Amino acid sequence: MEERILYFDIVNGISGDMTLASLLNLGVPTELFLEELKKLSIYNECELNITSKNESGIVGTNVEVIAKETNAHRHLVDIFEIIDESTLNENVKNMAKKIFMIIGEAEAKVHGTTIDKVHFHEVGAIDSIIDIVGTSILIDLLCIDKICSTSVPVGSGFVKCDHGIMPVPAPATMEILKEVPIKLNTVKGECSTPTGAAIIKTLCDEFVDILEFEVKQIGYGIGHKKFELPNILRTVIGVKKNKK
Repeated sequence: MEERILYFDIVNGISGDMTLASLLNLGVPTELFLEELKKLSIYNECELNITSKNESGIVGTNVEVIAKETNAHRHLVDIFEIIDESTLNENVKNMAKKIFMIIGEAEAKVHGTTIDKVHFHEVGAIDSIIDIVGTSILIDLLCIDKICSTSVPVGSGFVKCDHGIMPVPAPATMEILKEVPIKLNTVKGECSTPTGAAIIKTLCDEFVDILEFEVKQIGYGIGHKKFELPNILRTVIGVKKNKK
């Protein structure tokens, strides 16, 4: 029996757009992905640019979501409604809602409120919804048996967001990554975002830095930020033969 494993090799942090880009780079047909994404009502409210990009000599996929809206503040119920009203399959819907629930719980804890009162700022915007639902679509299409990941680099310093200046990792990111192995002070800046943290927290079955398996496919997602280290997320699909 062979087990099909998806391994997140988090070279220098993880974000929603980098996850989307890296999974697309594994070979899922773009047309098939977009046909699924179009099942979201908000798809018509944005433009999706999927291009090749070179980062430190490595060519990968870069994804940019250009939204028509600005400063959208949604509650969790609003996001769930967008997901539930789509014709996406139940596995994709449930996966996306689990990711948003983890973000909502962390935001509520950090800001001292209840989950139903949390205003999703950056994460409630169209680009983050596309990143999270798009990732759920791709995971479903890839038909994976198990998901593993390295520990998560989080960066250092400070980041500016809607709430003001925050230390890196941002409080919501740190809350999300409780009980997840992390690497502190890897680079200056926010290399792992709340969206990226919630995706890996939700999807990952096991965090392990050493994994023995036979590599079948490799995907590279290139981020938009510039750091002293390559801003790349590598994903690997491999098979592991299980003993009978």
